[in-house]
Amino acid sequence: MIDDFAKEYLHHNLRETREAMLWKLDGLSEYDIRRPLTSTGTNLLGLIKHQTLSESRYFGEVFDRPFPESLPRWDDLGARGDDMWATEYETREEIIDRYRRVWEHSDATITALAIDSPGYVPWWPRPNVKLFNVMVHILTGTSRHAGHADILREQLDGSTGTTAEYTNPQHDAAFWNAQCAKIERAAKAADPTRA
Repeated sequence: MIDDFAKEYLHHNLRETREAMLWKLDGLSEYDIRRPLTSTGTNLLGLIKHQTLSESRYFGEVFDRPFPESLPRWDDLGARGDDMWATEYETREEIIDRYRRVWEHSDATITALAIDSPGYVPWWPRPNVKLFNVMVHILTGTSRHAGHADILREQLDGSTGTTAEYTNPQHDAAFWNAQCAKIERAAKAADPTRA
């Protein structure tokens, strides 16, 4: 009984987090979803592309249920990092559609297997895993990248939240300037080495 509950709980949270990832692209220009927003080049569309590759491998190869489409290999050192950004030839629609097809494949794997079904992750120190391990791993990674996406989106237009339904209230620049000034004062006061 608990196995079914745990599997459905994790699967539900994964579905919600995937949708939150895609929601971060809504209403943004092609430039804004692709441009590097950190010193390492992190960008919104690249996070989606990365998640696509990650899910396809973990819910595919690990359980001997490979995703039927050709995707880059992580063990191709020449292509390492290419999953973190989109070329000018890759469209938003094509990347999102591929991510959704990977979801369908992943969901089919999750549905077909018991939570204690064995898998094999050769790049992990303890490669013998269960579906449970992989579900937690992918949910954790997707949640982590959703957090990255939230911060990137906030940098672009101030939009925060997990879905359009739960968008945090918008405030004007004066509100945020005052908020940041208050936080800056507290940070300085907490550190006596700063004048």
